[in-house]
Amino acid sequence: MTDFFVRNGMLYDWAWTFATIIGILIIALPLMLAVAMVIYAERKIWAAIALRRGPNVVGPWGLLQSFADGLKVFLKETIIPSSSNKALFLIAPIITFTTALIVWAVVPFDVGVVLTDINVGMLYVLAASSLGVYGVILAGWASNSKYPFFSAIRAAAQMVSYEVSIGFVIICVVLYAGTFNLTGIVMAQQGNIGFGLLNGFGFNPLLFPMAVVFLISSMAETFRTPFDLVEAESELVAGHQTEYSSMSFALFWLGEYANVILMCALNAILFWGGFLPPLNIDLIPWFDIPGILWLFLKMSIFFFIFGWVKATVPRYRYDQLMRLGWKIFLPLSLLFVVLISGWLMLTRYSGGTV
Repeated sequence: MTDFFVRNGMLYDWAWTFATIIGILIIALPLMLAVAMVIYAERKIWAAIALRRGPNVVGPWGLLQSFADGLKVFLKETIIPSSSNKALFLIAPIITFTTALIVWAVVPFDVGVVLTDINVGMLYVLAASSLGVYGVILAGWASNSKYPFFSAIRAAAQMVSYEVSIGFVIICVVLYAGTFNLTGIVMAQQGNIGFGLLNGFGFNPLLFPMAVVFLISSMAETFRTPFDLVEAESELVAGHQTEYSSMSFALFWLGEYANVILMCALNAILFWGGFLPPLNIDLIPWFDIPGILWLFLKMSIFFFIFGWVKATVPRYRYDQLMRLGWKIFLPLSLLFVVLISGWLMLTRYSGGTV
């Protein structure tokens, strides 16, 4: 069958396009369902921390609450301010939602279970995720309102500040793994430390501080508490979303939570073995659980940390936010780039092992 498609170029192109569309749907549809469920899960986390019940009415144990909220938003009227730039006003949430989805094209769920396994996957993630700020900036500017505009300026400064340290952290990981391919980065963590028993750069003393920096910076990148200065309701009402309603408002929320899930996945993939188990399965064969389950388990742990921090840590002042990014994380991550580069030079190029 493959030879038939190869001999008939057009049919082969159609088959490739169809397979690509199916692959996109296999990732996008479960992701949308996951967004609905993680919103429910996070509300339950907040409720438990605050000794409340959380959603418990719509559906069994309140499981359908997120879908009821989505239906309610869908049925509401889309209101566009008369003085806004209408085209950009409507494009902004689409950009935020789309950029949150396209990054998943290179995320490996197991060996070979990835939509596009490109050699520069890490660069693709950086490029695609950095486009998300344009949705926030356009929303703030196109609304022609003071509060959204201030929010957009804050968002631009915040993302630039923390993307610098994230970039240096990723350089540390790439240096250690020797590849930009995300699957290659995961496989490089197998038996990385502990006499070959542990899988994950996070278990390495040189890279553990970078794992902490990346986790905190990923919260800042997604505008999560305590870094939610973009949506500080006491100052900016709802930030860049102030003038939005109905599905345009919902797209911002979908994009935000899709980005949160993505950051949970990247934390697991870059530092904690991704789809690998915490212990090396070559030495303990009975510990062989499907890789995709390990990845989902690690993502769930990181999502719990995100929700836990949001429910317990107070919001930073803006000067504290900038100070943490520029005066602490930037010098620290740059220092570890130098330390890791020196360590690798002393070991790999002097006949030793890491």
